[in-house]
Amino acid sequence: MGTRGKGCCLRASGGSGGFTLLELMVVLLILAMLASIAAPQVLKYLGKAKSQTAKVQIDALSAGLDFYHVDLGHYPTQEQGLQALLHRPENEAKWDGPYVKKDASLLDPWGKPYYYKIPGQHGAFDLYTLGADGKEGGEGEDGDQGNW
Repeated sequence: MGTRGKGCCLRASGGSGGFTLLELMVVLLILAMLASIAAPQVLKYLGKAKSQTAKVQIDALSAGLDFYHVDLGHYPTQEQGLQALLHRPENEAKWDGPYVKKDASLLDPWGKPYYYKIPGQHGAFDLYTLGADGKEGGEGEDGDQGNW
């Protein structure tokens, strides 16, 4: 019974039990290597996600424009633009909106306003974004997305 103090516990000899600078550098190097391998794939998927988000938003805005058309008998004019989905235009007594919830709904995933043209070249109206580069044409994340 009197074994207290006679080697019952192991103690670290010397040192504080922390990591050395060399160990931290090795871990950081490994993390950097993993990030360099994974980053291009992650960025590729983020680009696809924004393009797919644009398609979904264009469909939702197109539906809002169709509801506007049902209520008023016409689509918003070019001058009224997509703001007519949020705020009652002058002299539109039958307006029963808002037809979208937020101002942010009128911006594409890259933070630029959607383009709205009436009459459209592809239908009653054209609703589109020029993608990440803001220029016509392009592929992938830079590709145009529209309601056609």
